[in-house]
Amino acid sequence: MSGILEDLLEIVGSRASSSIVERRCYAADASQIEGLPDYVVRPKSTNEVSRILRLCSRHQVPVTPRGAGTGLSGGASPVKGGLVLDMSSMNRIIDIDIANLQVIVEPGVVQERLNLALKPYGFFFPPDPGSSAVCTIGGMISNNSSGMRCVKYGTTRSYVLDLEAVLADGRVIHTGSKVLKSAAGYDLTRLFTGSEGTLGVITRAGLKIVPLPRSRRLVLACFEDAVIAGQAVLMVFSSGITPSACEILDKTTCQVLKRCDPKLAIPDDGDLILFEVDGPENSTVKECLHIAEICSPLALDVRVAKSQQEMDAIWAARRLVGAAVAKIDPAKTRIYMGEDVGVPMSQIPALIKRVQHITAKLDIPAMKYGHIGDGNLHIALFIDVMNEDQWEKLRIAADRIHKAALELGGTVSTEHGIGLARAQYMPEQVGQEALQVMRSIKRALDPNGILNPGKLGL
Repeated sequence: MSGILEDLLEIVGSRASSSIVERRCYAADASQIEGLPDYVVRPKSTNEVSRILRLCSRHQVPVTPRGAGTGLSGGASPVKGGLVLDMSSMNRIIDIDIANLQVIVEPGVVQERLNLALKPYGFFFPPDPGSSAVCTIGGMISNNSSGMRCVKYGTTRSYVLDLEAVLADGRVIHTGSKVLKSAAGYDLTRLFTGSEGTLGVITRAGLKIVPLPRSRRLVLACFEDAVIAGQAVLMVFSSGITPSACEILDKTTCQVLKRCDPKLAIPDDGDLILFEVDGPENSTVKECLHIAEICSPLALDVRVAKSQQEMDAIWAARRLVGAAVAKIDPAKTRIYMGEDVGVPMSQIPALIKRVQHITAKLDIPAMKYGHIGDGNLHIALFIDVMNEDQWEKLRIAADRIHKAALELGGTVSTEHGIGLARAQYMPEQVGQEALQVMRSIKRALDPNGILNPGKLGL
């Protein structure tokens, strides 16, 4: 790799570094997976990215694209060394095109900032991950992110119209166009969305936007246990109602949030389902009453949030669940392993039972929460990180949770991505033949294997 730094400095100036201090800062994302890069580069244009990739291709230097580093799969961790390409400086909102129901943005734009810019126009970009205040659009596209409102609005993939992407050899392509639908050849836009930086580096995106709903209302239904709560969710969806969000907070999660804010209007005991509905005022009122009617025979308590202020407080608390876990036991740390499984809707109660059995048998404290409306269950496992026996139990629990999801016809990741954390499950998840097809696509676009190597089980 001798001479590479001089070439990088020629391309981007002081925005390239081989300093051990900077390299250490880019060693990991929010997961437990890390690797030390040899260089860190912060490009500001597509041309710079193209020149960097041509250089790395010529010298066969691994390249790990990175946004805000909020990922939980090791996807932005440079496990093969090489170069970290920090895309956060490419953060312009290039065009808000209301007439064509879309925006054009660079990958470093933060999701929350985009929606704040769209709000005065009466529009929004629906994918809503818990890290929306910090995560970037490029990272969301690379991982096909979703979040609390994808149950009604769909995942990031549903909103990507066009991508400008730089291939491993430096070529720049567009995968789509400005039209809202197209039947022109292979759908490269969907191929690149969710590819976790293994096929190309996204430098610009055209995104579909939708009007903000006129009204939102929130139903809080409390149940004796999570299995009954899961049954109630199935009944609500079977009735024809599609909530804009449908979240589960188990007993432990509710207790943790109450410790953070005793005034929070959630129950002290029981497993809680949050049903949000949105749309015209009269429609949301009717749907709230219908949900309450369906849940009442199974629930300990059902009520509708009294105000927008109460709703905002509850959703703000929901976003803090991952960090709030320390309130249970300050001596324990939440470890993100086995945390993102999903199953078909009908299997939700079975998954909850399996998780309860696994964690109880291994004596590992766990919180269960997540987007139950689309079968996505987040499991928060926490341990004393100084205790090696607990680390071993944690690894066993995570493995069993992943396998339970697969056995129930589900997935090891619904929104956090595969990266390296879940790569070992890819053969079982997609099948060996399909995995070979993925590898063939990877070889065709990245013959030297320099783009985010070691990820996705490729």
